[in-house]
Amino acid sequence: MYQIKFGTDGWREIIADEFTVANVRRVANATALWLNQSDLPKSCVVGYDCRFGGEMFAKETARQMAAQGIKVVVSHGFVSTPMISLAANQLKAGAGIILTASHNPPTYNGYKIKANYGGPAIPSEVSKVEALISDNLVDAGASYESYLNDGMISYGDFETMYYDHCLRSFDMKALDAISSGLVYDAMYGAGQAIVKRLLPKSTILHGDHNPGFEGRAPEPILKNLPEIGPLIASSPKNLCGLATDGDADRIGWFDENGQFVDSHHLILLLIEYLTTFKGYSGKVVKSFSVSDKVQKLCDLKGLEAITTKIGFKYICEYMVTDDVLIGAEESGGIAIKGHIPERDGVWMGLVLMEYMAKTGKSFSELIQDMYAKVGSFAVERYDLHLTNELKESIIENCKSRSYAKFGPYDVVGVEDVDGYKFRLSNGSWVMIRPSGTEPVLRVYAESTDSAASFAILDATKSTILP
Repeated sequence: MYQIKFGTDGWREIIADEFTVANVRRVANATALWLNQSDLPKSCVVGYDCRFGGEMFAKETARQMAAQGIKVVVSHGFVSTPMISLAANQLKAGAGIILTASHNPPTYNGYKIKANYGGPAIPSEVSKVEALISDNLVDAGASYESYLNDGMISYGDFETMYYDHCLRSFDMKALDAISSGLVYDAMYGAGQAIVKRLLPKSTILHGDHNPGFEGRAPEPILKNLPEIGPLIASSPKNLCGLATDGDADRIGWFDENGQFVDSHHLILLLIEYLTTFKGYSGKVVKSFSVSDKVQKLCDLKGLEAITTKIGFKYICEYMVTDDVLIGAEESGGIAIKGHIPERDGVWMGLVLMEYMAKTGKSFSELIQDMYAKVGSFAVERYDLHLTNELKESIIENCKSRSYAKFGPYDVVGVEDVDGYKFRLSNGSWVMIRPSGTEPVLRVYAESTDSAASFAILDATKSTILP
């Protein structure tokens, strides 16, 4: 029997291969058992994004949970992951479940568990669910419709709940005044409806229902967003560009010139806005692959910075127990004070637009202001698709400290919080880490500019590959 394991962010597999109704049934049953064994409320919210089979898998999840005595509220249509997290929190449910594979290619679907505080379930709780997954589950439940009729399953409008939360939290008049300058690429994902509703004057790309995503992985990185930059640059009225992934919890961003702005820069600007304009304080919790400039800004502002393993669930553990200003990942997953402890691409986009509206500055001007404080920099990344044998060999070399230099760059120190970050003699760094959700080896580098970072990446690639 196939063993179901949760990665850095949920369980994900290829649809009709290992991601089947039968396996979803096993996971849902285990989730219900976990809730029943806990002190949590015996209720759950369930939703799905725009992927193939989402509604079918969500209904089977709800049916299995209802069969175990868990009351379930199911979303009306597709929703984003942050909507499920918010609903779990506001409805005081025991948990939330979202059927999504996030940014993975369209052949995948997945299953994420959200906690009642409105963020990812912590690793220790997910491990409890894993341990309860049965190899031989006998389906003894009634039909989905029968549970609807007896009230064990009902429907909820999680999008409107999220919409109302936004209206309470943002200066919507200020956002509306500049919203005609926003170009939003929904990537055929779950953010499409809420952005149309919040910012109806914006220009929308790929904002219709297409479970195949035109064959493109809905990850908001530059190579997957070829249309938005040229469109922004084509008109002086366009001020910025926002993109979100399949379940709308990750952000991609473009400035007024149509240039892609990575998450490292966004994290810095969010810290600046939250402290200077909102008057917030708190700790900065960042994943291992985030730019050193975040630490530098924290030092300048007197903020404590904490580094975690890759995976937002590790960041979330701090956000639910400590006073955290921002929790942030290199991959575009960011959460901030004043919202739920959950990554949210749409929410971050609204905050950045509000920053522009309040200052009257262009996005590139805001970045230059930040460079004046911390210095210019660039973090670049290669995703290497390798055989498992080669990938494991490289990781073993990292573990045994076999790499003393990468091309002309001498290694002067190694950190291994999650993966291996090699400090280089010129003050730059390169990091090697296997993905926890995809069959790839990720290689990151930070230096003074993009060309210098790519030079380090190329030297590293030449060193580690046969």
